[in-house]
This record gives sequence, structure tokens and C-alpha cells, in this order.
Amino acid sequence: MKSYRADYVFSINADPIKNGIVTVDESGKIVAVSSQPTHPDVSIEQLSGILCPGFINTHCHLELSHLKNKVPKQTGLVDFIKNVQKFRNIDPAEAQDAALKADAEMYDNGIVAVGDISNSDLTIDIKSKSKLYYHTFIELFSFLPQNAKTVFDNGLELLRQFKPQSVSITPHAPYSVSKELFRLIRDYSDTHTNLLSIHNQECEDENKLYRYKTGKFLDLYEGFGIDISYFKPQARNSLQTVIPLLSNKQKILLVHNTCTNLKDIYFIKRFDRIINWCFCPGANLYIEGHLPKTELFLEQGFNITLGTDSLASNTGLNLLAEMKLLQDQVPSLTLNRLLEWGTINGAKYLGIDDEKGTLEVGKAPGLNLITGLDDFKITADTKVKRIV
Repeated sequence: MKSYRADYVFSINADPIKNGIVTVDESGKIVAVSSQPTHPDVSIEQLSGILCPGFINTHCHLELSHLKNKVPKQTGLVDFIKNVQKFRNIDPAEAQDAALKADAEMYDNGIVAVGDISNSDLTIDIKSKSKLYYHTFIELFSFLPQNAKTVFDNGLELLRQFKPQSVSITPHAPYSVSKELFRLIRDYSDTHTNLLSIHNQECEDENKLYRYKTGKFLDLYEGFGIDISYFKPQARNSLQTVIPLLSNKQKILLVHNTCTNLKDIYFIKRFDRIINWCFCPGANLYIEGHLPKTELFLEQGFNITLGTDSLASNTGLNLLAEMKLLQDQVPSLTLNRLLEWGTINGAKYLGIDDEKGTLEVGKAPGLNLITGLDDFKITADTKVKRIV
């Protein structure tokens, strides 16, 4: 066993402990969290800073890691998609090497679990050998109704390849999934354990498409040779249109939410859907140049989590950096609340809160040391170091 004392221990499930001590066994399992030594024969390592559980990254695209520094910033989502498609296909060995380095980067940045989007089998071996816990979302997309069954069946085959790892199939986004494909995923989710994650309202053009059938997505479809003459405007935002198409038997993660408004939030409260939100502020700034209206989501009763998105749309995979961006946007956000979003809330969504997310006896959540805080505020000098 080994004990660590820090200026404060943020166990997340209880009030912070000043001069707290965390004791772990050889496997990393928590033996004790207290203000006094509970194992007198165990040496105590003194640390400066705060101790907290390992971070949970609920949204990443490991297989896009080779696109780091290749996609221009702040071009808007439609041009971002075009650039990803342009640069995406490279030698699989190069892509795997980049994904392996990204996995190591997350580990070094104190991340212990990841909800990761996959469109191929590229990361199966990496995840099977990783020190991190992964849940993989097999992402399905086709805006053409006639392709729905083929895309769905291909997704099930890829899901089988990922098993026995934790894996599910999920829709990509409202602008890339037909109602027919949404329904196939819903029917499957109603009868299987199938965690859901969907990109939501990343740009205003998504809402324009659904409200009026206008905006840049029309140019995108034309450029890809996709005929959407069948699609009729819905006179409502994309989120309000697709919520009824999602299963009410699975947890749903709505990711990005850059252009989600209060009417959207109130709308989904009318439905019996298990909604979780994920903010990826670094990616929002990288792609669109602005953040969601984070303050609208506070005190609404929803579970809020954090993600890094991919290295195609971010400069790094560091949840502490994501927390700082949100703190800078909404200064009233406390460190304890941001840590909740980055630990236990993500663990609850992924269904691993019995093992991770809080510093509690019997859990093995990982142990991070955060230094460089200024009166519990994250600064440019704040850093995270994995201890366990």
C-alpha cells in the first residue's frame, strides 16, 4: 500500500478534505480516504496541490488522431467535414501509430476512461491493450433512406468485430442520418443494451437545414453527390426533430450542443428520454470559433459530461484544458463542479461509476494531482499529473 497527502483531496462524492490522505493498494484500489493516517505502518508521500479521481473523456475519435494540425481552424463545420474527408484516408499503419500516441497522451493527462467514436476496425487492437477503459460507439451515417438497411447491417458486423470490448451502435448526427436509419437504431436499442451518443447542433446550418432546408449543408450534399430532394423542412430545430426518433430505453449523450437554445432544452423535457450532455469546448472553438451557451444548461437537472473530441479538431487531449475554457466562459463554475463533470458524471453515463469517478474505498478510479491553481481557479499554470 501507499498513502498520498495533498493540500486538499477532492473525492467528488463528499466535501473536499484539507490536508487529506488517500491510500491505495498495489492494484490502485482505494483503501482509505481520510484526514488522518489510517495505516500507521504505511509511508505517506507529501504532495503540493489537490488530489482527485482520474478523468472520464466521454467523446473522442481516436482513429482521427493522424489529422492533428492538418485541418484548418475556424472554417465552420461544413468545411471541417470536407477537410476531414480530404485528409482522412492514409496508410493504416500511420493512422494506428497516431492513435497509439493519442491513447498514451490521454493516459499521461490523467484520463482513465474514454467514450470513443469509431467508423472502422482501426482501433480494436489498440483498445484491447490500452491501460484506459474504452467504450466504442460504432457510428452510423447515411442521409439516403434507401441505404439505411445496408449501413445498419454493416454497423452490426463492425460491432461484432469489437466484441467482447464494450461497444454499441449509434447515429452520427441529424444532418447525416435518415429517419429510416434512426428507426433501425431505435428498434435495436429498444431490445439490446446499446449506449447512444450523437453529435448535436454543432453549427447553425444544422438548424437551418431542418427548419427551412437552407444553409451550407445543401452544398455539402451536392458536393458528395447526394440527392436529398426527398427531404422536407421540418419547421423546427434538428434536435426537436430527432429526439422522438431516439430510444427511451438507453442513455443518450448529446455532444457539442454549440447552437442548442433554451427552447430545445425545454422541448426535450417533454419526452421520456435519458439525456446527458457533453461539452467539448476546445473543439467548438477550433471548428466554429465559439462556445455553447453553457449557462443555459446549468440547474436543468441533466447529467453534464466533458469530452476532448479528436486531434482533428483540437490541439490536445486534455480534460483539464477543457475545464479551463468553460471556467473562463462561466466564471461562476466552481472547481468541484467542473471536476464532477470530468469524473463521476462521465462514469455514470458510461456505466462504470461502480469502479471509477470518485475516491471511495473499494474503487480503482485512478488518482490525479492538480497543481498551479489560484484559489481553486484553473490558470494557465495549472497542470495535471497522474499519480496512480
